[in-house]
Amino acid sequence: MITAAKNHRLLLASCLLATTALIGAAQAQEEPIKVGVLHSLSGTMAISETTLKDTIEMLVDDQNEKGGLLGRPLEAVVVDPASDWPLFAEKARELLTVEEVDVIFGSWTSVSRKAALPVLEELNGLMFYPVQYEGEESSKNVFYTGAAPNQQAIPATDYFLEELGVEKFALLGTDYVYPRTTNRILEQYLKDNGIAEEDIFVNYTPFGHSDWSSIVADVVALGADGKKVGVISTINGDANVGFYKELAAAGISADDIPVVAFSVGEEELSGLDTSDLVGHLAAWNYFQSADTEANEAFVAAWKSRMGEDRVTNDPMEAHYIGFNMWVNAVTEAGTTDVDAVREAMWGQEFPNLTGGTATMLPNHHLTKPVLIGEITEDGQFDIISQTEEVPGDAWTDFLPESAVLVSNWQELGCGMFNTETETCVQIESNY
Repeated sequence: MITAAKNHRLLLASCLLATTALIGAAQAQEEPIKVGVLHSLSGTMAISETTLKDTIEMLVDDQNEKGGLLGRPLEAVVVDPASDWPLFAEKARELLTVEEVDVIFGSWTSVSRKAALPVLEELNGLMFYPVQYEGEESSKNVFYTGAAPNQQAIPATDYFLEELGVEKFALLGTDYVYPRTTNRILEQYLKDNGIAEEDIFVNYTPFGHSDWSSIVADVVALGADGKKVGVISTINGDANVGFYKELAAAGISADDIPVVAFSVGEEELSGLDTSDLVGHLAAWNYFQSADTEANEAFVAAWKSRMGEDRVTNDPMEAHYIGFNMWVNAVTEAGTTDVDAVREAMWGQEFPNLTGGTATMLPNHHLTKPVLIGEITEDGQFDIISQTEEVPGDAWTDFLPESAVLVSNWQELGCGMFNTETETCVQIESNY
């Protein structure tokens, strides 16, 4: 028989347990979802990456104004890998183990991405990578929201060949994996299109390189026989400032030797006198000058937050698309669990800022339109060519060892599948 006193104690204990459970549930509901930001805020790449940190912070604030995610606020956790490639691995580990972030948006150069990859795969982290790159990779733990070579480098080369009649090519790049791999693809592509090996000049310079006089002179000399020369630039970071200044000092116009850049956008041009660069080109998947309502709203929101002088650019749009796809995938999965979010990401669609729709493919790459723009006097781009959405190809068709490879994480569970042997070559991205 339960006495009144004992019944009171049981009731009190039950109330305490219920109260504790409610407090725990409330705390869990209010605990922020942490968004890691892995971008250089100092060093040679700060000129490009600081804006991407600002972009993620804006997107996080906007999402919080909409009520957060899964009933919880978002919190941006920012670290500075300082343009120091091994530090990207350390900072990625810090974000995942110390800060316990749910997702990472980060890196610019391929060497920084590849430094972080082993950590992401070891700890099953998730990163969205927003910059054009050389392809030849497909990690289970990365979604590549920037362009693969078939969405930037190849179409830009076609424009030189077909529209400008370029007969000799100077492939100028910063000395790391993205320019070297991209140019290896382009060298083969040019040869396949009838360009002789002796008509292809390749040169690499270190990060932060500043003395461009001899290299520009070599490019000019390439056209001594009267053949039209074009420059394909994979120069990264603040080295671009010196390169374009030397072009102007040498009196080279776009009519003389056109340059198409893959790493120069509105942000880089904002620090230059562009009067002598009018007509030179860049190939991206977005320009601030895109005439759509969605882009008008995005640019207005950015300038309202950051100031009228701040510009938008392609990697910002890639983060915009990737972030919103991640939000939708988390909502669909009902959790920030990486494996569940990954599966929800396949097939995600989101309107891009240039018109049309971006779709996330099973190879973890997006469909993206290809835009070519001419530099204008105000540091913007006049869009002179735009395609429909092109599916990103993780493995190029223009290198024989890669042409047999495909990536399909949804159906094959593999990012490096050999279609000839019908086997998964490997899962981890240590290639």
